[in-house]
Amino acid sequence: MNGRTKIETVAEFPHEPRHLLPLAMLFVAMLLIANTLAAKIIHFGPFDVQAGILCFPITYIFGDVLVEVYGFARTRVVIWTGLFCQIVMAGMYYLSAFLPPAVFWQGQDAWAQFFSMSPRIVAGSLAAYFAGEFVNAVVMSKVKLWTNGRMLWVRTIGSTIFGEGVDTIVFNVIAFLGVFAMPNLLSIMISGYILKVGYEILATPLTYIVVGWLKRAEGVDHFDRKLKTYSPFRFADE
Repeated sequence: MNGRTKIETVAEFPHEPRHLLPLAMLFVAMLLIANTLAAKIIHFGPFDVQAGILCFPITYIFGDVLVEVYGFARTRVVIWTGLFCQIVMAGMYYLSAFLPPAVFWQGQDAWAQFFSMSPRIVAGSLAAYFAGEFVNAVVMSKVKLWTNGRMLWVRTIGSTIFGEGVDTIVFNVIAFLGVFAMPNLLSIMISGYILKVGYEILATPLTYIVVGWLKRAEGVDHFDRKLKTYSPFRFADE
């Protein structure tokens, strides 16, 4: 063999995807880590942002890769899986914070302060993730059809502009409106949005490498031409 794999343009996967599961697992792992870090506000250069900025933009890069290689329908299942894992994580955090500590353990106050997250932060995180990831996925899928698969950078950056925009607004309004002064809240929102989009732009060459490798490994280039609906709540017909 010459090491090159023929890539077939398809509207439906001709076989069970070989690399979808590990990619989905990495996506969910980055999502849970990012949400654990989100409670802390850090000072980064001229910006005040959530510590989740360290890895949260990676989830949007994974989302781009998933839609580009495997299509919207499979990505929809991964997004729902991530949402379910976030709910389980938040529930376990709450439970661990309120269970009585051993008499010899001295870290209860710090543990409870960190893991008994504000219901507003949990609600904001879940709503923002759900809205932002689906906006990102829909834009990726539709722009791929409109461009007939050309100019990957247009859809990766464009989907992030819309998806991260929705995510940033929804999360900060639900979690922090009335908690921080409006100038501080706007600073956090704008700073985080700029850094997230910039993250995506800088990661574009890596995204090209990963997408190219996955398409060669799977042997297909998927288009959502036969997708019946972009509804987040429809599964049976895809």
